[in-house]
Amino acid sequence: MQTAPLDLTKTALVLVDLQNDNVHSDGAFASSGSAVHAVEQELVPHVKQLLAWARSQSMPIIHNRIVFYPGGDFGGSNAPIFRMIGPESLKLGSWGADALEGLEALEGEPVLLRNRMSGFNGTGLDLLLRNLGVTTVVVAGVWTNMAVEHTLRDAADHGYRPIIVTDATSSINADWHGAALTYALTNIAEFTTTDELTGADA
Repeated sequence: MQTAPLDLTKTALVLVDLQNDNVHSDGAFASSGSAVHAVEQELVPHVKQLLAWARSQSMPIIHNRIVFYPGGDFGGSNAPIFRMIGPESLKLGSWGADALEGLEALEGEPVLLRNRMSGFNGTGLDLLLRNLGVTTVVVAGVWTNMAVEHTLRDAADHGYRPIIVTDATSSINADWHGAALTYALTNIAEFTTTDELTGADA
C-alpha cells in the first residue's frame, strides 16, 4: 500500500489505454492473452470502482489513449511495440480505439491521445497536472509492463508521487504483469489495490 496518506486535493487519477483493442474479447490483441488477463484481474469492475470513488471526491480524472493515425507511418518502426500498432488496430476513430464500455470519459474529464508508450510523451498531461496543482498521480490501465510502467516512470521523473493500482491494471498474462510489479516498478512507484485506495476494505 502507499506509504503515506494521500492529499486528495493534490491527487489525480490517470487512466491508460483502457480501449477495446487492448483488452476486449473482440479486440485486435485478444489473442495475445490480454482479454483473458483483464478478466482475471477484474480490470473493468476495479476501474469502475476507482472512477466512482474519484468522481465522488471531485478528483481530476484524465483519460490517456494510444492511437494509430491513418495516412502514414506516424508511429514509426523503431521499436517492436510500435510495429504492433496499426494499420487497423487502435486506428483513430475506430471501435478498437474507443474506450471500453462503462469506462468512457464524462464531460470535464480530458481525453489525451498519443502514439508513444508513456502518457506524458506527446501529450499535455504534465501541463494539465501542474495547472491543477497535482503532486500525486494514481495510475490504472493497460498494459502493466508497457504503457502503465512507462507512464509511472515518467511521472516519477517529472517529480510526481506515482502510485499504481495493482488490481486495476492488466497485461497479456500474469507473468508480464508480475514482472512489472515484482521487479521493474519496485523502486519507482507505490503499490495499492482498489479496495485499499477507495477504503472499501476498511
